[in-house]
Amino acid sequence: MTLEMHPQRWGDPVHAEPLPESVRGLVDAFVGTRDTPAVDDVQLPAPGIGDGLVAALRVAIGDDAVLTDDASRRLRTRGKSTPDLLRARNGDLADAPDAVVRPGSPEDVAAVLAWAVEHHVAVVPFGGGTCVTGGLAARRDGYAGLISLDLIRLDRLLSVDKVSMTAVLQPGMRGPAAEAALAEHGLTLGHFPQSFEFASIGGFAATRSSGQSSAGFGRFDDMVVGLRVATPIGELVAGSSPANAAGPDVREMVLGSEGTLGVITEVTVRVRPVAAEKVYEAWSFPTFADGAEAMRALAQSGRLPTVLRLSDETETMVNLASQSDIGGDGVTGCVMILGHEGASVAAKRAEVTGVLESLGGTNLGEERGQAWAAGRFHAPYLRDSMLDAGVLVETLETATFWSNRERLHQAVKSALETSLGEGTLVLCHISHTYETGCSLYFTVAAKQAEDPLPQWLAAKAAASDAMIDSGATITHHHAVGTDHKPWLEREIGPVGVAMLRGLKSAVDPDGVLNPGVLIP
Repeated sequence: MTLEMHPQRWGDPVHAEPLPESVRGLVDAFVGTRDTPAVDDVQLPAPGIGDGLVAALRVAIGDDAVLTDDASRRLRTRGKSTPDLLRARNGDLADAPDAVVRPGSPEDVAAVLAWAVEHHVAVVPFGGGTCVTGGLAARRDGYAGLISLDLIRLDRLLSVDKVSMTAVLQPGMRGPAAEAALAEHGLTLGHFPQSFEFASIGGFAATRSSGQSSAGFGRFDDMVVGLRVATPIGELVAGSSPANAAGPDVREMVLGSEGTLGVITEVTVRVRPVAAEKVYEAWSFPTFADGAEAMRALAQSGRLPTVLRLSDETETMVNLASQSDIGGDGVTGCVMILGHEGASVAAKRAEVTGVLESLGGTNLGEERGQAWAAGRFHAPYLRDSMLDAGVLVETLETATFWSNRERLHQAVKSALETSLGEGTLVLCHISHTYETGCSLYFTVAAKQAEDPLPQWLAAKAAASDAMIDSGATITHHHAVGTDHKPWLEREIGPVGVAMLRGLKSAVDPDGVLNPGVLIP
């Protein structure tokens, strides 16, 4: 049975807890707290779609596959960004779909799209609902209605090719279910983003997700070798070989398209054997710059471990203080987390250790690394607890080349601090590493204003301007959605926009797929 996330919170309610006293004391000291309870029993607007249209859809794919009850509609309203949660906590679920539609096959998906085109109904593909960029809040003006196309029933491992080391997965499989199914064959996908417990295979592909093991396993789009996609003009099957020179790669056109060009119905991925050994450890470096140089050295020498993350000075301090051991064991500067996975990690680990020691790193042992691995999916629950305490918390990420890293770090940090004012905490870590550059992942905490939504939107705009002005990308792995769309044209230019619009016009001429998302 698949767990459902609460419309006003992240994840499984069983794991929701009050803000720990150690964290509350830390946040009080820097930001300040106050209780801000959410509105209970949020009322949904009545479905805006006609009974006749719903009846026609039931005929097309079955009565049980079409849900119009409030509970189902509530669970498929928006994603899990802080603005999404703030709106829901304030009693606003105005973006609720008129119906939740759960196809049971690729043929059902095609039937739904044909119905949507015929009746001009907007369709929002829904995977795990973990989107943090407004990608599930489609425009509904000008449409006869809006449905959530919930892929939860498309949840099987279809085939495994152990000779080629590939597997075919349906898009509705959540991360844990996919790993469990592959493990029965001694295999793993190795894709573990922070949203892993709830996000779906189709969502990973549609947003170009990047997991915490990307240093060793690559991004999700690196893992995808084939796709089956339903579009309003027919089916697309892409990926007949491991590589080709048959013109532009149409598979790449679907990856990252966020449900605006088609609905992914099957994903063929490369897989690998389950690791026989996993070791996580922590290191410290005197400064963020020192740690970043060590990461660059590892990437450019081909010695990357499976997991590689580096916290800046502020994030290191906050993490240690929240564990009530800051300074308790002499840890200073910046903490780096490494993970080594494989059949035999000793040789690779020794090489990495040599590089890090030569560049001023201090090995802190395995305890902190193992603790990070054990709790790496828990951070979003802490955000809910901080919102309850009147603390505005959100994350944002970007990426740039190594030579531009320091400029970007300072520009985004300054933009957030200036916008949100005194007492703002801006934490940063390098979460993904490449030969040519890295991603920067920021976490922001500030005292909530009386109306925190415009407070955050102003800060987000300032940070986004700083990213583009610094020559960086508007998003490394969170995707575009509606939140980043105002900055996309500045990143890809008018010709890039024309190409996206041309693709959209060609495969979705009536514009029913996730309208208002991604495409400028």
